Amino acid sequence: MDFQPVKSRDNYVADIIFLPRNDGQLAPDMLEGSRDGESGTHPLIQSLIDLVNEIGAIGEYRKVIRKECANLTRRVMLMVPLLEELKEFRQQFPQKALACFSSLERALWDAKELLRLCHDGSKIYLALKKETVIGRFLAVAVEMGRALDGLPYNTLGTSDEVREQAEFVHTQLKRAKARVDNEDTDFYNDLNAAVSANLDIEVVDTALGRLAENLELKTVSELKQESRVLHHMILGKCGENKKDIEQMFLLLKRLKDFTSSGKVSADTNDHDAAAKAEKLKSTVVPDDFRCPISLELMKDPVIVATGQTYERSCIRKWLDSGNKTCPKTQQVLSHLGLTPNYVLRSLIAQWCEIHGIDLPKKGSWKSQKMSGTDTQIPAGDQQTIELLLDQLRTGEMDVKRTAAKELRLLAKKNAENRVCIAEAGAIPNLVDLLSIQDLRMQEHAITALLNLSIHDSNKGAIVMAGAINPIVKILKSGSMEARENAAATLFSLSVVDENKVTIGASGAIPALVNLLQKGALRGKKEAATALFNLSIYQGNKARAVRAGVVPPLMELLTDPAAEMVDEALAILAIIATHQEGRVAIGQTATIPMLVDLIRTGSPRNKENGAAVLLSLCTNDSAHIWTARQVGASGPLSELAQSGTTRARRKAALLLDHINKYEQAAMR
Repeated sequence: MDFQPVKSRDNYVADIIFLPRNDGQLAPDMLEGSRDGESGTHPLIQSLIDLVNEIGAIGEYRKVIRKECANLTRRVMLMVPLLEELKEFRQQFPQKALACFSSLERALWDAKELLRLCHDGSKIYLALKKETVIGRFLAVAVEMGRALDGLPYNTLGTSDEVREQAEFVHTQLKRAKARVDNEDTDFYNDLNAAVSANLDIEVVDTALGRLAENLELKTVSELKQESRVLHHMILGKCGENKKDIEQMFLLLKRLKDFTSSGKVSADTNDHDAAAKAEKLKSTVVPDDFRCPISLELMKDPVIVATGQTYERSCIRKWLDSGNKTCPKTQQVLSHLGLTPNYVLRSLIAQWCEIHGIDLPKKGSWKSQKMSGTDTQIPAGDQQTIELLLDQLRTGEMDVKRTAAKELRLLAKKNAENRVCIAEAGAIPNLVDLLSIQDLRMQEHAITALLNLSIHDSNKGAIVMAGAINPIVKILKSGSMEARENAAATLFSLSVVDENKVTIGASGAIPALVNLLQKGALRGKKEAATALFNLSIYQGNKARAVRAGVVPPLMELLTDPAAEMVDEALAILAIIATHQEGRVAIGQTATIPMLVDLIRTGSPRNKENGAAVLLSLCTNDSAHIWTARQVGASGPLSELAQSGTTRARRKAALLLDHINKYEQAAMR
C-alpha cells in the first residue's frame, strides 16, 4: 500500500472508532450533582482530576507519534488549574456545567486510551497506521473542544487567570488540525521504499536506515521487544486488514535483516544531537521567549511581582544572592513569590514543536546540582560538618543543641556549606529535632533548615524528609523566633509548585493567618510572604479565606505604622480572584480604602488596588455603585493615563463598568 500524509481532519472526525470504556454511562450520583462525603469534591470533578493525573503520568511516547502526544498531553495538563479550582467549588453545579464535565470525561478517557497506545503500542503499527492514529488525535481534540463549548464560567466562580488559561486551551483545541511538513513526507516515502519489492537495494537500505533511527529500532534487543509487542497487538485486533498485517511483519523482517547486516551506524545519536543543537543555534528565538537574564530560551518561565517573566533558575539565583529588585525594571519587588507562566510555557512548547526543536526538560531536585560544585569547600569546614553530624546523631541533649546551632551558622555562611551539609545527610536529623520538646533546640533546627532551603536542590530533600508537619507544629506552638523562622521556611519551600499543595493541605494556612494577626512585625511579614506564595495555588485561596485572612489584611491596610500596605494589598489582589475571596472582601468596608489607595498610593499599590476593585465590580454591580459614590472615576481616569501597563488596563475596564452602570441607570 502507499502511505500518504494526512491532508484533512474532516475525513476522521465522524469515522474514528475509539477503544471501549469500562463503563458505558455516568453513575447516577454524578448526573444529579451529589458530592463525596469526605472531601466535598463532586465525583465527576474528581474523576476528571484522576484522568488528567493518569495522562500526565504516562511518560515517554513512541518517537514516530511523539509530537502529537506531546501536544495533546500539554493541552490536557493546562486544564489542571481549572479542575483544582472546580474542586473547591462548594455550591450546586448547574446542569449545563455537569453536561460539559460529562462530555469532557468521555473525551479525556479517549485521550488516555490513545496516549497509552502511543506509549505501549508497536512502533511499526503506529508508523504504518500513522494516518489513522493522527485522525484519532484530531477527533479527540474535536471532542474535548466540544465538551468545553458553553462552559458557564460566570456561574462557577472561576478566577480570571484560570478562565483565561481554559479559554486559551479551548481555542487551541478548536484550531487543532493535521500538519504536513517535509519530515512527514520523507517518512512516508521511506515507508513505501522499505516495503517495496521493485526498488534498488541501496535505495531500500537507505530508507531502512532512516526508519531504524526514526522508529528507534536499531538494536537486536529493541527489535525483539518490538516483535513481542507487535504480535500481541495483532492477536488482539481481529479486524485488521490482512494486507496491512503482512506489511507490518514484512517491515519488521527487513529491519531485522538490516540490523543483523551491521549497517546501522553507531554514532547516529551523537550526529542527531549535534544537528538539533546546531538547529537551535541557527534558529532565531523570539525575544519574548528568552529570559532577560540569560538571554536563553526559557524552559520554566515564571512571573515575579512586577509582572516580568524570567527563567526560574535564573531569577532564583538572582533572589538567592540577596537582590530584592526586578532585574529588568529595577523596581523593588513587593514580594518574592514566583508564579508559573503556563500560557507562555505552552507557546514556547508550540514554537519548539513547529521548528523541530526539543524543549529542554525541567529539572527535578534530585538531579539539580549547584553551579559552583567545582569550588572546593575548605577542609576545616568539611571536617567540622562531619564532627557536628556525629554529635547530632549520638550526643547528649546539650551536645545536640550546640551542634544544631553550629550547623545553623555554617548553613548561613555560604552556598558550599549548604550543599555539603545536605549531602552529608544532616536534613533528616535536623527534622527529627523539630519534634523534641526543647524551645532552643527547635529554634536552632528550624533556622538551620531555613538556611539550607535557600539552595534549590535542598528544598525537595527537606520535604522528602517529612519536614512539613513538624514545621507546621512549630508554627503553631513554638517560641516566637521559631514561629517566624517556620513561616519563612514554608515560604522558601513553597517556591516549588508541588510543595504549595502539600503545605496547603498540612494545616499551615490557619497558623500563618494567626501569626499574621498576632505576631510581631517580623512574624507578620514572614506570614504575609508565605501566605501570598501559597495562595498562588488555587486550592489554597479558599483555605486562606476560610482561615480568616481578610480581616487582618484589612487592619494592615488601615495601619500605616505597620508598613505592610504593600503585602496586604498583594494578598488581597490574589485572593480576590477567587469567588469566596471576593465575597469576604466585599463584606468589609473596603472600597473607600481601595479608592483612596488608587488616588494616593505607590504605583504598585495603585495597580493592586485597581485589581481588587476590578474583581469586586466585575462580579457584583452593587460594588460599582459604591465605587461611583465614593468618587472612583477621577482617580481611575488618572490611573488609566499614568499608571503601569497592568494598572492602566484595569483602570480602563473599571471605567467601562462604571460608564455602563450609569447608562443603565439613566434608562
